[in-house]
Amino acid sequence: MMKDYNCVGKPEGRLDGIPKVLGRAVFTTDVSLPGMLYGKILRSPHPHAKVISIDTAEALKYPGVKAVATSRNTSQVPFTTAGAMVFTGPQGRPTLDQHIFEDEVRYVGDEVAAIAAETEEAAEEALKLIKVQYEVLPAIYDPLDSVKPDAPDLHWSPFGKNVAGAVIEMKLCRDIEEGFSQCDEIIEETFKLPQIKQVQLETQSAVADFEADGQIRVVSTTQTPHCAQIQLARIFETPVSKVQVKNPPFIGGGFGVRIGLSAKAEPIAAALSKLTGRPVKVTYSRREDFIASDTRHGGYITVKLGARKDGHFIALSVISRLNGGAYCSFGTETCAVMGAMTMSVYSIPFRNYCGTCYYTDRTPAGAMRGFGNPQGMYVVDSAVDMMAEKLGIDPLQLRILNSVKPNDPTWINPYPCTTALIACMEKGAAEIGWKNRGKVNKPDDKKRIGYGMGIGTHGSNSFPASVDYSYAYAALQQDGSLQIATGVPDMGNGTSTTLPQVAAETMGISLNQVGFLFGDTESTPFNIGSHASRTMFSAGSAILDAVKKVRKQVIEYAVPLLESPAENLDIQNSKVFLKDNPDKFMMLPEIAWHAHIRDIQFLATGKSEPANLPPWHAHFAKVEVDMETGMVKVLKMVAAHDCGFAVNPKIVEGQIEGGVLMGIGNALTEELLVDENGVPQNDSIHKYMVAMASDTPEIIPILVNCDSPVGPFGAKGVGECGCIPTLAAVANAVCDATGVRFTELPMTPERVLERIRKAE
Repeated sequence: MMKDYNCVGKPEGRLDGIPKVLGRAVFTTDVSLPGMLYGKILRSPHPHAKVISIDTAEALKYPGVKAVATSRNTSQVPFTTAGAMVFTGPQGRPTLDQHIFEDEVRYVGDEVAAIAAETEEAAEEALKLIKVQYEVLPAIYDPLDSVKPDAPDLHWSPFGKNVAGAVIEMKLCRDIEEGFSQCDEIIEETFKLPQIKQVQLETQSAVADFEADGQIRVVSTTQTPHCAQIQLARIFETPVSKVQVKNPPFIGGGFGVRIGLSAKAEPIAAALSKLTGRPVKVTYSRREDFIASDTRHGGYITVKLGARKDGHFIALSVISRLNGGAYCSFGTETCAVMGAMTMSVYSIPFRNYCGTCYYTDRTPAGAMRGFGNPQGMYVVDSAVDMMAEKLGIDPLQLRILNSVKPNDPTWINPYPCTTALIACMEKGAAEIGWKNRGKVNKPDDKKRIGYGMGIGTHGSNSFPASVDYSYAYAALQQDGSLQIATGVPDMGNGTSTTLPQVAAETMGISLNQVGFLFGDTESTPFNIGSHASRTMFSAGSAILDAVKKVRKQVIEYAVPLLESPAENLDIQNSKVFLKDNPDKFMMLPEIAWHAHIRDIQFLATGKSEPANLPPWHAHFAKVEVDMETGMVKVLKMVAAHDCGFAVNPKIVEGQIEGGVLMGIGNALTEELLVDENGVPQNDSIHKYMVAMASDTPEIIPILVNCDSPVGPFGAKGVGECGCIPTLAAVANAVCDATGVRFTELPMTPERVLERIRKAE
């Protein structure tokens, strides 16, 4: 039974709402420093080439130009823009395969040089004057081509030809073939997925000031200020203590594209600032964001699912061959997360996963909302629907039969499994009208209705191999208000509201009495940032720990003042009172001032350990397919989520709704294409076909509470979960409507119509 709280569990209005509505919220693109210059980047026009020579003489003569940066006059310390450079644990080492500027470019858009000038216009014009001589080399764009004998070696790898990072293998049984030998029916299929983009509203941006004493100060769009601080210290070979990274304080969306550095905005801005002795701002255009910041991994995933005639799953094998693009980034980690999640949703005795990420001459692939999980569950849950059809069992009932149950072991969960997945499926099915599935269409209907579903899990923290912990400060002020601080940013996910809610509830004060410092390495303790659906679970746990310690200090201080033992004291509504005599109390401000004038402060550091408690989710889609045009319209989505306890239900529902719409776009319209020369073809929002407000169906989020042993007040992660089961739900609904199974995304009208005609 969920307890009734004063602050958490309530749909408190967002504290960042007023400055954003009034246009007073500050983002990196708003930041301007005295004497600031503007940086622009020269990018490779070739997918693969060696830089033979660079002539910058004419560019340096252009009016207003203060410096030209190339590999010849900047740091050549190898790094990766991915935050994995900082928080990969002892089980693995990050692949450091990038430099600020490259002498061998590996995709159209790779960084060759940059200019700092008094105006953006001057920098852009001067770029045209840089003369670069290239030796064009053979290029590859598909991961299946990367392993061919005649394919160029894009990077040396100890794991195999063009393997980015490590091959991830999860053998959860001795012999997978033994499992398949016990099956009555087997489904085996290969699915093809495209690279896609995050399309966050704010592009990559950084303002850097490399001061004369060697101090580096950076304001940027990073999702991980402390990770970026460590990365920049390594690149410029300076102490971490001399690098400050902060958000401005707000970020215009992230979705994983800036876990670590904001592409290369921070190191390029810092390099130009070091050369000029003045602050430099580097802001990517929308085209640059599309072609030169990390994408979601595309590639090929093969699934093999075996079951008995009674519907029990016996064996599951998943093999992924992902397109990592030009640099490793999060290639290893994405493969690992895909395996961990696809192996954890269903109770199957024989399970094996193998994931490999390959180098190609495409835009680097890295982190994007769900981190490999949406691709993996789209494939697995498509196979589940195929098995349901083969066995003649309702897909909902087949999932209920085989899904993880409470207290079942899961690969990602160190605790007994707390899950309300079956309740999510039952509630979602009732809301979508699942009982109508298969009963609404007539043979001659030109527009057909389909119902589909998908389920899944995710993490509430980073992958177990990561050094994923959070610290927080908490200090009671002299007036009884509370100051908290932690290193996570607010990128639109409600951090600056929900974390103060946790602090207020724990301390026993109102929300407006909590001050919050966030996203600044100089004023907050280490935190690996906002990603992996970890902000509430991990940063919130650290804040909870710190505030509990402060609360304990206050109660112990009040013992002689109220003449009662500590165990008989409580704090609510800013009152410290006796549990057995609530009329005897002192106000918290009175106690705080009493301590202040006696040289006593109430302050503490809190920490969260790298635990992980998975959330669970079930999505249902109702679609309409025009059989004459191939157009797919999503009519309704139901998203039922076991997120433990919703600290702010309104914000949780908003996260789910946004994730659902992102998943719809991924399923139906979004893909990054290159021509035969490796040139990106959809490098703007207009060309890319992201899902818009007009594409938004009726979305009904359902929050299913589930008691959890860890997390603040039992909260689990939710940020990424909205887009994870959506691909499978929409794809299965389209199949239900048309009778045709689609094994390639996105399901554009052309592809849908072609498959319908082939089936006919």
